[in-house]
Order: sequence, then structure tokens, then C-alpha cells
Amino acid sequence: MSTGLRYKSKLATPEDKQDVDKQYVGFATLPNQVHRKSVKKGFDFTLMVAGESGLGKSTLVHSLFLTDLYKERKLLSAEERISQTVEILKHTVDIEEKGVKLKLTIVDTPGFGDAVNNSECWKPITDYVDQQFEQYFRDESGLNRKNIQDNRVHCCLYFISPFGHGLRPVDVGFMKALHEKVNIVPLIAKADCLVPGEIRKLKERIREEIDKFGIHVYQFPECDSDEDEDFKQQDRELKESAPFAVIGSNTVVEAKGQRVRGRLYPWGIVEVENQAHCDFVKLRNMLIRTHMHDLKDVTCDVHYENYRAHCIQQMTSKLTQDSRMESPIPILPLPTPDAETEKLIRMKDEEVGGEWGAGPGWVGGVGRSQAGLGGGRPRPPLTHTAPCRSCPAPS
Repeated sequence: MSTGLRYKSKLATPEDKQDVDKQYVGFATLPNQVHRKSVKKGFDFTLMVAGESGLGKSTLVHSLFLTDLYKERKLLSAEERISQTVEILKHTVDIEEKGVKLKLTIVDTPGFGDAVNNSECWKPITDYVDQQFEQYFRDESGLNRKNIQDNRVHCCLYFISPFGHGLRPVDVGFMKALHEKVNIVPLIAKADCLVPGEIRKLKERIREEIDKFGIHVYQFPECDSDEDEDFKQQDRELKESAPFAVIGSNTVVEAKGQRVRGRLYPWGIVEVENQAHCDFVKLRNMLIRTHMHDLKDVTCDVHYENYRAHCIQQMTSKLTQDSRMESPIPILPLPTPDAETEKLIRMKDEEVGGEWGAGPGWVGGVGRSQAGLGGGRPRPPLTHTAPCRSCPAPS
């Protein structure tokens, strides 16, 4: 073995050895280090679902993550739904897949859009989003910043009813109230109620109304030029499919000799994971496999930074206002007069001196204005009835 090594070393020249050393340094393993650290730490993601009752929000969440978050859920009667107000319910579950841990938090909004008068029904939801921003801002500004829990809402799936002709006023109000705080992904719920032609028309109508009312929904990032063609094609399909027409199901049915997740109807079977039937697979790929990290980055770099800048601006303006209240009249340095101003002041002094007179017009070296004397005539000389030190002796 040693002979072989000597033989190889004789064949290798110093130039070849230098080339090998220059080709590989070792920082190419940095992604592996980041991967190991991230997997060990785990990931967290907060998803909000909003929309009126009966649109299949819970069923879609079950289908997306293959988990049951509503085991202890109680179905409300019709009377209870009438008197129900908008609530905020959090469900947290730890999911592990191939050694990767995900802490998933689902924020549900039961009671939204169910009342007769739905004006300002999104106020509890906006308050909740602001509270999470405020809590994160306080933790980030505190002394101990090692274990900060990120409860900020990273994405909001908003369910649009398929039975209307586009967006309703409550839909427009909700999205305009939250589009600067959360990444909104609009969905057409229960897409199996519509035929493909109706779905296309409804998507076009929703896109036009979103542009008309100036609503900012989540925008997919542009692909880099060095990406492969498959990824670019997938990105184009995602942009063309928005808003996603989705179907959810918790039951497994048999179709063409295979067991699939779907819904069984008298006229056929609707498969949830069949891209010819709905956009469920595209939504799942976007939300979990391709754009989850981008959703978190946009939340942190855009929405949270806007909130943070607004808070700092308010704090700065308040401090400035308090300092002004303590000293209402600011002490400013007096301006230094220039040569022309000094000349005008000297001319004015000469005019005043000539008007008052030089000798008797001045009393004890003090001008009339300073001595409190009036009139423009010179004062007569002073006389004393008894001699004093200041008067000469009589001759």
C-alpha cells in the first residue's frame, strides 16, 4: 500500500496539488450546517382561516395537514349562531414528517359574517393581528431575546362564497382592513358546486374586483433566471390559478379501483387531489412546499416592519411633544447683526442724541428716557438752597 502511495505521489505534480487546494476550501458545507441547525430547532407557522360558516374551512385544514384540530368542537344550533359574535380560537399542533418538526397554529374566526349586520365584524380580527405584532415588538425590545415566540399571523386563507357573483361588501371590507397586516390568499370555497366554465368566470370577476377596490393580496415572487423550467412552469400555473378554487374532504372513497380522498355524488366522484377537479394540490404546494418561507419573510420584512416603524414614529412624536410642553418657548441664540444693521443703529442713536441735547438735557449721565423725564426741551440747571459738595462755593 505504501508503494502505491509513493507511486501516486510521484505522478502528482505540485501544480496539480495547488489546483486541488484552490478548488475546495470548505464553505460549500454551510448550507448543510444551516439545514442541521434549522431541523434541530424546528419550524413554526401560523395560519388564519376566515369566512362565513358552512364554507368548509375546517375540512380544508384537515385535508391540507392530514390532522384533526377540532376534536372537541361543538356544533351550534341555529339560535346560537344568530346570537354568536366573532371569536378568535387558536389550535396548535406539532407535526413531524421525515424528522422535520413543524409547530402549526391555526387561528379560526367562528361567527364572522354570520350576523344580519356585518359592519365592522372584522374589528376583532384586526385587533388580534395587532396584538400579536405588539407582543412580538415588546419581546424583541426586551432584555431577554433568546426564546421569542413568534405568534404573528403569516398567512390568511379567506374563503369566498361560490354562490354569489363576485365579492360581497363584507369580503371587500375584510380584505381592505387586513391587506396591509397579513398575507391574504383568497379562495373560492366548495368549487364542486360550479362547473369549470363558471369557475373561470368567477375567477376573472374576483380578479377584476380586487384590482378595482385596490386590495393587495399575496403576490407570488418572481422566479430567478437561473431556475429550472419545471419550477418556472409551476410558478406560472400558480399565478394563473389564483384565486384558488378548492374542495375539502375527510373521507376516502374508491374511484377506478383506487382509494382517494374525495366526495361521492350520485353523478360521480370529486377527487380532492385531482388537478382537473380543483386547485387543492396547487394550494397545498404553494402553502407548504414552495412558499411557506416566503410568506414568513413577507410578514417579517413588510407587514411587521410597517407596524414597527409606525410604533417608533408615534413614540418619537410623543417624546418630542412632551419636551415641547416642558419648555413652551424655545431659547434660540440671538442673531449677530451685520455691518449694514450696525450702521443703521448708529445713525438712529445720533438722531436721538441730537433731539435730546447734550449738556443740560442729560441728568447725572443718564438720558431722559432712562431717568423718566418727558418733553423735548432741555432741562434748566439745578439750584440748591444750601451749599453742597457738588456746587461751587459762592463768591
